[in-house]
Amino acid sequence: MLFAFLPLLAALQAEPTVQLTLVTKGASSKIGHYMPQRASMSEERPAAITQVPDGLSAAMYGLLPIGPDAGTCFILDEPAEAPARLFVDSNANGNLTDDPAAEWSPGKNKDGTPSKMYQGNAMVDIGEPGKPVLVNLALYRFDKNDPQREALKSTLLFYRDYAYEGEMTFGEKKHKVILADEMASGDFRGKGPELKESKEGSGVVLLIDVNDNGKFESRGESYDVRKPFNLSGTTWELADLTRAGGSLRAVKSAQTVAEILPPPDHSVGMVITPFEAKDTEGKSVSFPADFKGKVVLLDFWATWCGPCMQEMPNVVRAYEKFHAAGFEILGVSLDNEKSIEKMPDVMANAKMTWRQVADGKYWQAEIAQIYAINSIPATFLVDGTTGKIIGAGLRGEKLDEALAKALGVKPPKQ
Repeated sequence: MLFAFLPLLAALQAEPTVQLTLVTKGASSKIGHYMPQRASMSEERPAAITQVPDGLSAAMYGLLPIGPDAGTCFILDEPAEAPARLFVDSNANGNLTDDPAAEWSPGKNKDGTPSKMYQGNAMVDIGEPGKPVLVNLALYRFDKNDPQREALKSTLLFYRDYAYEGEMTFGEKKHKVILADEMASGDFRGKGPELKESKEGSGVVLLIDVNDNGKFESRGESYDVRKPFNLSGTTWELADLTRAGGSLRAVKSAQTVAEILPPPDHSVGMVITPFEAKDTEGKSVSFPADFKGKVVLLDFWATWCGPCMQEMPNVVRAYEKFHAAGFEILGVSLDNEKSIEKMPDVMANAKMTWRQVADGKYWQAEIAQIYAINSIPATFLVDGTTGKIIGAGLRGEKLDEALAKALGVKPPKQ
C-alpha cells in the first residue's frame, strides 16, 4: 500500500508549476550584471546566408550561438569612411534584408565625444520551431585597430538582455525571482543533466530575492537551475524546465546542501556589520564600536591593486584635512602571503598612517568574506556612534563633501 502513496507524497513535496513573465528587453538592468559572450567573425560568407543587404563594402560574417540549432547569422559592415552597420538574421531564414533593424552606433568617451567602440541591440528568436519568441541581445565591438585588444579584432561581444520574472513560493514564503539565461544560449534548461554532479555551471540561473530588498546578489541569491540549493534550511531542486522558459516547479530535494546566505545589506542608511579582529600591530580592534564619536572610513584595498593605489593620495589628503575634526580610517588589506610583506614600505611611501587589518588571505580575507567583497577599492563611510553607513564607494571630492557634511565642518583649503 505504501507504493500507492508515493506519487501523492512526491506531489506534497513540490510547489505548483509557476508561470513567469518574459521580459524581452531591459532585463540586464533589472538583474544588475551580465556575462559577455563572444562570436567570431571572418570575411567568408556562410552558406546559410542566402541574401545580404545592398551596399556592403567591408563585411564580416559571423554566427551568434543562439536561436535555432545552427545559430543566428549576422553581418558587420565596417567601411573606413562611413558608419559601421550591423545586420542580424532575427527570423533565422538566411535572408538578412527582412529582419527588424539592429541598433548600432558609436559609444561615447568621458568627454562626450564619439568613441571607436560600437554598441547596440538586436532581436533574436529563442522560440520553439513555428513558435517564434523574439528577445533582445545587447552587442558591442571594441575598436578593431586597438593594439591592446588585438585578440578581439575579429570578435563581436554580446549578452542577454532578456529574462523571465515573477514570484515563487518556497515552503511558506514567497519571493520575487528572475530566470536568467546567463550564457545567452536561448535554452532555459541549462546545459546537460550530468551537471548536477559537476562544479561546472549550466549557464542558466534562478535569481531569488531572498532578503526581499529588491536586488539580486551573486552570492546567496543566484542558483544554478541544474543543482540543488538551500533556502532557510530546506534543500530544493527545480523541475519541469523548458527550452523556451516561462514555467518551472520547485521540488524538495532528497539531497542536502549547505545554505549560502546573501551578503549583508550595506547600502547607505543601513547599519554596518560589526566585527572584531587584530590589527597589524597585534592590537584588538572592534568595528565600529572603537570609533564612537568619530566618522570612520572602512577601506578595503591591497598593495597589488592599481586602482586602490591610484586613489590612495585622495584618501591620504582627506585624512590629513579632516582627522583633527574626528575622521578616522580603518584599512582592511586583501594582500596575500607574499604581497603582505610589502605593506609597511607601501604604507610609508603613501603616508598611510592609520590602522590596518591584514590576514594575508587574499580574496579569502576573513572580513572581506563577511562583507562579500568581490572588487576593490571598496569603501564604507560610517558613523562610529550609530554604525549607520553615511556613504559607500566615495572618492576624491565626493569623499571630502561627505566628510564635511558628516563632521559639520567646512573643507579646509588646499
